[in-house]
Amino acid sequence: MNYLKVEGHSDLMRDPNTNSIVNVNMSEYQEYITRRDSKSEKNQKIQNLESDVAIIKNDLDEIKSLLRSLVNESWWNSTWKSNKKFWIL
Repeated sequence: MNYLKVEGHSDLMRDPNTNSIVNVNMSEYQEYITRRDSKSEKNQKIQNLESDVAIIKNDLDEIKSLLRSLVNESWWNSTWKSNKKFWIL
């Protein structure tokens, strides 16, 4: 492709077919790719942590529910045993 130089900018060229400006500085492009990949990795880590927290929260809710069931069952059994003479079968 034949690019035209942009006056006053050594790293910028104009594409005569589309009239768009193209940055031909490869080191800036590599820096951009590195920043983009780093940001993507950071976002993925955040999503993974949020998912892990949600799973742990669900597990804790289940544990609490099971503990409540055990406590209620224990209370019911102890009440039944201590007051069984009052129960009519």
